[in-house]
Amino acid sequence: MINDLKKDAAERMTKCVLALKNELKKLRTGRAHPSLLEHIRVEYYGNEVPLNQVANVAQEDARTLTVTPWEKNMVQVIEKAIMKSDLGLMPNTAGTVIRVPMPPLTEERRRDLTKVVRHEAENARVAVRNVRRDVMSDLKDALKEKLVSQDDDRRAQDDVQKLTDKYVAEIDQVLADKEKELMQV
Repeated sequence: MINDLKKDAAERMTKCVLALKNELKKLRTGRAHPSLLEHIRVEYYGNEVPLNQVANVAQEDARTLTVTPWEKNMVQVIEKAIMKSDLGLMPNTAGTVIRVPMPPLTEERRRDLTKVVRHEAENARVAVRNVRRDVMSDLKDALKEKLVSQDDDRRAQDDVQKLTDKYVAEIDQVLADKEKELMQV
């Protein structure tokens, strides 16, 4: 039972770290990479679908992405969706290929993005601590119902705390890497 709780805690904490990494992929760092446009949704025959389901997104060079729609009539729709997105990008269309240049980030914008990154990392830490709290309460309930001994409960609590520390350290490392990436000129 205790092993199941620890295994569940580890899985949930891993998901917290993965969610942070996915959220940070969306933040623009001045370099072009296709994951920047993953969250953009476009109108396709009456349905909202992710951009990568109606077009091929590729990196042309360090500061330019290319979007190649699979259908010619999607060029305008995709261009509008990219303009409306919160990324502040201005796509250029040449026939059926949409080029999306990445403007260089200003120092002020880099600092703003750093604040956003820190906020996301703090949310991930809170999520990890919430997992710890849930597991600790489950252990407390098991102890009350005499399903585990006090020694086992204490050991399990120490293990869960070590797990929490490990995942918080991993979150801090992801944060440090992203901040370093953001502040590179």
